[in-house]
Amino acid sequence: MEIVYRLGEASVADVVGRIEHDPGYDSVRVTLGILERKGHLKHRREGRHYVYTPTVPHETASRTAVRNVLHTFFRGSPSRAILALLGMSRLSREELDEIAEWIEEERKSHESDAG
Repeated sequence: MEIVYRLGEASVADVVGRIEHDPGYDSVRVTLGILERKGHLKHRREGRHYVYTPTVPHETASRTAVRNVLHTFFRGSPSRAILALLGMSRLSREELDEIAEWIEEERKSHESDAG
């Protein structure tokens, strides 16, 4: 999906050509077909090939994917997911500052909601 989003539209060959390991043409074709049946993609015919385009904005699809990961692996808890991510690698000073800023904004939002 990410490749199709990045390109705006893509054929099976376009997707295969941008994946580092060789997934095989048929595997990508089947996967794109499944994504189309699930409503994530649509296609048009160009000659003998299909060209796929996303049906949902990238941001919407990203949120849905993250929500699914949260519920599948972290019992719906964003804090569990964040702790798992923090444990995976050492964060840069800039990343830590960005996270601290986000937390502060969330705190202010909660304080104004409690009013």
